[in-house]
Amino acid sequence: MIDKIYIERNRTDKNNRKYITVDNDKNNVRIYTLKNGLQIFLSQNYDAPRIQTFIPVKTGSNNDPSDNTGLAHYLEHMMFKGTSRLGTQNWEQEKVLLNEISELYEKHKAEQNSDKKKEIYQEIDRLSQEASKYAIANEYDKAISSLGATGTNAHTWFDETVYKNNIPKNELEKWLKIEKERFSEMVLRLFHTELESVYEEFNRAQDNDSRLVNYELMDALFPTHPNGQQTTLGNPEHLKNPSMKAIHKYFDEYYVPNNFALVLVGDLDFEETVELIEKYFGTIPYRELPQKNKITEKPITEVVVRTVKSPTTPRVQLAWRTDSYGTKEAMLADITANILSNRGEAGLLDLNINQTQKMLWAQAYSLGLKEYGYFSVVAVPKENQTLDEAKDMILDQINLVKKGDFPDWMLPAIINDFKIQRQKALETAEGLATNLYDTYIKGRTWAEELSEMDLYASFTKDDIVEFANSFFKENYVVINKEKGINDKLLRVENPGITPIQINREAQSEFLTDILNEKTVDILPEFVDYRKEISTDVIKNKKISYVKNKYNDIAQVHFIFPMGSDNDRELGISTQIIQYLGTEKFSPEDLKKEFFKIGITNDFKTASDQLTISLNGLESNIEKGIELLLHWLSDVKPEQEIYNQFVETLLENREAVKKDKNRIMTALTTYTKLGKTSRFLDIISENELKNAQIEDFTNRMKQLFRFPYQVFYYGKDWGNFKNYISLYIQPETCKVAEAKIYPEPETSGNVYFTDYDMVQMEMSKVGRGKLVNPENFGKINVFNEYFGRGLSSIVFQEIRESKSLAYSAYVSYAPNSELHHHDYISTYIGTQPDKLQIAVDTMSDLMNELPEVPVQFENAKKSALKQIASTRITRTNLFFNTLRLKKLGITHDFRKDIFRQISDLTFDDLRDFYNQEIKSIQYNTAIIGKKENLDAEAAHQMGTFSELNLEEIFGY
Repeated sequence: MIDKIYIERNRTDKNNRKYITVDNDKNNVRIYTLKNGLQIFLSQNYDAPRIQTFIPVKTGSNNDPSDNTGLAHYLEHMMFKGTSRLGTQNWEQEKVLLNEISELYEKHKAEQNSDKKKEIYQEIDRLSQEASKYAIANEYDKAISSLGATGTNAHTWFDETVYKNNIPKNELEKWLKIEKERFSEMVLRLFHTELESVYEEFNRAQDNDSRLVNYELMDALFPTHPNGQQTTLGNPEHLKNPSMKAIHKYFDEYYVPNNFALVLVGDLDFEETVELIEKYFGTIPYRELPQKNKITEKPITEVVVRTVKSPTTPRVQLAWRTDSYGTKEAMLADITANILSNRGEAGLLDLNINQTQKMLWAQAYSLGLKEYGYFSVVAVPKENQTLDEAKDMILDQINLVKKGDFPDWMLPAIINDFKIQRQKALETAEGLATNLYDTYIKGRTWAEELSEMDLYASFTKDDIVEFANSFFKENYVVINKEKGINDKLLRVENPGITPIQINREAQSEFLTDILNEKTVDILPEFVDYRKEISTDVIKNKKISYVKNKYNDIAQVHFIFPMGSDNDRELGISTQIIQYLGTEKFSPEDLKKEFFKIGITNDFKTASDQLTISLNGLESNIEKGIELLLHWLSDVKPEQEIYNQFVETLLENREAVKKDKNRIMTALTTYTKLGKTSRFLDIISENELKNAQIEDFTNRMKQLFRFPYQVFYYGKDWGNFKNYISLYIQPETCKVAEAKIYPEPETSGNVYFTDYDMVQMEMSKVGRGKLVNPENFGKINVFNEYFGRGLSSIVFQEIRESKSLAYSAYVSYAPNSELHHHDYISTYIGTQPDKLQIAVDTMSDLMNELPEVPVQFENAKKSALKQIASTRITRTNLFFNTLRLKKLGITHDFRKDIFRQISDLTFDDLRDFYNQEIKSIQYNTAIIGKKENLDAEAAHQMGTFSELNLEEIFGY
């Protein structure tokens, strides 16, 4: 049944500009089109006096020239380098050198002799040093951060390149000036250093196991289409042999107003916004787009098998090619994926594989692209299972769909969940803006997007069965991800780039004008939590409430003042219960019951707190509470299921020890806290195997007799108070004393763990003094100025000047709880032959806090604008009070931070650095391939130890 009719209407605003709206669109989106073809998507959201902005361009790696792959992504990077007015001290002199460099790159690309190529590159490097004298690094980032922008970034994918900023509403015109400037022309300054940063990104991708599998999968699914033949990062040979002329040509062809859009959602006035956009972007001329030949893939008529090897746990991935996003086939594939795996964990794979622990893990999903798409299932077998056995188990579940062997309630429950997720996404400015730009990129109308839920709801079980039988044939791809040595890794030499000048204190006339242009300040609004949060006491339980002003979705949270520090078996208890049922419901039936009523449950065990949450339609929250309490109080202990759970848990532990990111996390934690951390205080294999299931289920049965408080987020506070009292039990259990874990001094130790990878990753961790909330403002500015932002001192020196790493930062993290220490950490991920110079550069930077007055003032103003334009809303109103309580604070502490930053001088920041940071000693964590480690350099950093996986994981 169709809920609403979504029809486009042509309308005229009060300034006589034409726009389109869609009937029954609760978000009241307006779509304007300027004479030059630029489309503008606008919607209002008053959560905060800010605007979420996206500039989506309808081009990505699929439009890369076949001999210049990676071009679209590299162009995205260069869009942050400025123009002939932004990012330069003397454009006329810089331009001459850039033209020479461009011609040299053409010679370099054409030259076949490796020695001559090196000579040309040396000349490129020399001229780049000359050109850098006129360049101003990161001036775009300085300009945009001066507005108080957050989330400044961009991404490139198959058919899209999207530029992102969240700005205060009063800075809209400045933002438009800056963006119009960079979308009007492209200047490829600081080119070869950024190129090296992109190659470091390529190296990171080689160490990313998921990317390796995905590359192979896409290549097999799309043997001729760019979806599979042109990765976003590009071919390494093309990256090393770029053409500046090709990038300019690409920009001129695709970065035209009839091929990109402006998407703005937030606190805006429709007519004023469109007028400003037309003032700036309306002057960019329309240009015809290049003609593209449509590439049609031949049907896959047999099973295509590929193998990928890496050090991580084996897994298998199956995939079937689908039609494009929005087509009937793509939608049916999406529904089928949810019949197998869904958020309620009530799909066939969820229940028949994961719930019964027949494999470590399996999940289905569907991805619709602008052209084509695919349906896929990923499965991680147990150690005693082969990849072929895992594949057959997947196919068995797909065969159940083909037979229609899934319950009738499943389809409406899935559609209901789709609608809930859509409501959640569209209630925030970022969520709505993301949906709008995605609709634009895929070439759909907003009316088509809004009608999508009704189309999904129109499909019947017979439609699904018919689709499954015609779709799932011997026409799929299998990627076997085996454990082994990846022989496809590329070890890349450091090209020997000479560090360039970055001219930190220089400033273009364009940026000066932006900084000097006055705007009416947004006044900060600080929350009175006592007014925003309603409280009551029911049967000795504190009940808190925040009104949901947006939709019919509610949340209830049961918050217990105890965690793993109070009971180290608590986390295991909340995990094992997921596999257990009651006398009334089997474990599988419980999953189904929750999914039927559209309620999800979540158990989160922290060191000091257990939170059990229910989330879904407000009309069904009480049913969810009743079901939850029945489950916990009547949980049926089954030793056989527990024994199986232990085996699965132990196998998962082994799988974690093969994952590079998990290893780095474990190593860094060891580096920070040593042998006695809570991270290493795990329940051993022997303890697990000797335990009885009742040890854990009895804990769950008694759980709601411990102290706890309740937080409710919804619309009907009165009704909730009426029924919650029915479910509150007498408090008869006491919380155990929390175990105290030491925070040892960091004293110059270096810890290394061997892992087969292209890059080296290094993190230094230093213990600071006890947390002091009076320093929070200084910390905020320090991180913005020195360590974390795109225009920070560290980013400029490590990446912009010396091209030593794709990712590098310094971050001061204040502790979240009184009487505990702050920590400062540094991170560098780079090629092994660059590690030593990167470490030396970081050490030099941290020896004395560099003083760049303009940059300091910019960081300070940015921090103030971010606070002034931020509003605390929704569930954050309540959860912020819990976080502040740990610091002994009961009011909106942002007020104090704002005042501190307002009065902050550079001398204050330097004093803070000298007193709180400069004297800190660090421990160092390094992960990488042992044969690539510069042992002498590592030993110079401190007392060196090589740690094995058992030492850093505790098992």
